[in-house]
Amino acid sequence: MNTSVGSTGRLIWAGLRALLVLTVVCGVLYPLAVTGIAQLAFHDKANGSEIKDASGKVVGSELIGQTYDLPMEEGEETAAPDLKWFQPRPSNGLGSNSVNTRYELILSGATNRSGDNADLVKWVTDAKAAVVKDNSTADYKVKPSDVPAEAVTSSGSGLDPHISPEYAKLQVHRVAERNKLDVAKVERLVDEHTDGRILGFIGEPRVNVLRLNIALRALVAPPASASPR
Repeated sequence: MNTSVGSTGRLIWAGLRALLVLTVVCGVLYPLAVTGIAQLAFHDKANGSEIKDASGKVVGSELIGQTYDLPMEEGEETAAPDLKWFQPRPSNGLGSNSVNTRYELILSGATNRSGDNADLVKWVTDAKAAVVKDNSTADYKVKPSDVPAEAVTSSGSGLDPHISPEYAKLQVHRVAERNKLDVAKVERLVDEHTDGRILGFIGEPRVNVLRLNIALRALVAPPASASPR
């Protein structure tokens, strides 16, 4: 009897020691080591890839898209885009909800609709018509065939912060007109904020819309209240 109790006690004590050691190693030392390495080697990414404006204020993350809309007026169900700014791709993947209306990282997802789904067809058709209308100016007419795919479809997450250089350049004339800027100057702005393929062959060239709009704000220096979120 005493031998059995003693053996049980030793097993319990061995288990408690193992629990204590593993808790310290896996629950304290390992997380601290990973956090320390991340802060030293990848400080920016470890802290959310934050983007700051010229004043040093954090205005977003380079990993999460944002909307650039006018304030909603009474009776409106959706906000109209503020056409002074470069516009991101649609965020239909977020669905119809009252939780995530501004690309906030609360809700993420794709539409999961097939190519012949009536809702998806209507979204794409309406989005293409809006892109053509919004970006056509007196001396620059956009054709439906000019509209790239990502201008009318959301990404798999619904949160993609990038657009293609083609879509950015399609918006140049409208942005230049709305901000009373020279078209060539806005085109250069897009070129300066176009990132190439990773390692020269991975992915596609892309433009981070938030970074581009921050540069645009610095170019036109509008009132702070009109700055991109």
